[in-house]
Amino acid sequence: MTTLFNFSNPRKKTLYAFFFFASILFTSNSFAQTHPWITPKLAQNVKNPIAPSASALADGKALYATNCSPCHGDKGKGNGPAAQALTPKPADHTSATVQNESDGSLFWKLTEGRSPMPSYKAALSDKQRWELIGYIRTLAKH
Repeated sequence: MTTLFNFSNPRKKTLYAFFFFASILFTSNSFAQTHPWITPKLAQNVKNPIAPSASALADGKALYATNCSPCHGDKGKGNGPAAQALTPKPADHTSATVQNESDGSLFWKLTEGRSPMPSYKAALSDKQRWELIGYIRTLAKH
């Protein structure tokens, strides 16, 4: 007897796996689109230990060009070349919404990521993430 859930058939097994993973991807992306990205309270109160020196800002700008501008754009407006294909759209780093977030909140978001934004926990050191935040703060002034 053949049933819908007969996993001994390799074609059906592949088909079920595809639909299972597609539903997870769709659900997580839908969740990101409809739910605000809330930072834990403890993270919100963390202060940036890197002073906004010329050297730190230059390092942050270089990191931004490599890691952030493809999605957020060179000026941080959320209009980088990859932005068209992303849902939800990248944040506008010059906006009051982003600029009013605490440094700790931005650091947590850079560290943890949320689809479609990747986590930078393994890719960038703590110091580099703090330098990025220092640079993001300068974008509203341009």
